[in-house]
Amino acid sequence: MTLVVIRRVREKPLSYQLDPVFPTMESDERPSKSQRKRDMTALQETGEQLVALSAAELTRFGLPEQLLEAVVQAQRIRDFEGRRRQIQYIGRLMREVDAAPIRARLDEKNGAVRADLAVQRLAERWRERLLDDDAALAHFSAEHPRADRQRLRALLASVRRDRGTGKSPRNYRELYRALRDILTATSAP
Repeated sequence: MTLVVIRRVREKPLSYQLDPVFPTMESDERPSKSQRKRDMTALQETGEQLVALSAAELTRFGLPEQLLEAVVQAQRIRDFEGRRRQIQYIGRLMREVDAAPIRARLDEKNGAVRADLAVQRLAERWRERLLDDDAALAHFSAEHPRADRQRLRALLASVRRDRGTGKSPRNYRELYRALRDILTATSAP
């Protein structure tokens, strides 16, 4: 008895075959498997950022209905594994939409948050500097000429007085708010 072995020849899909006359796709043009995985991971990370947004912020993004439903569902899931799988599903849905505008809106939002945080930290540094050094008020007024110097001086005196008596830090917080408002007004375009 003779055993006949039939070998199947696997053909490449037509999109990857090269026509010698009209080359449609070279092997370098096709993304590698690693690049595709990086792209999918980036889409999942974008999906995670969407899940972190509030419902009001999500409506401003104008997401497709199916993607919006998946994001809202992920926000309700508390189980770690279930949430991870839902985010993978969101990443798969994001492959079907143009993610560039969504990423741009998220980057814009994150940039605004970073700018606010920078102003807050600057206000904290100025508050400590003003409390430690009497000459710092002159420097602050020189940098921010629209600042109400009399109000700042009164707040500084009340904070120093409150520190000596051990009162609540209400004026300390008020000084911070005044500095933050001044810095926000001067940093706004």
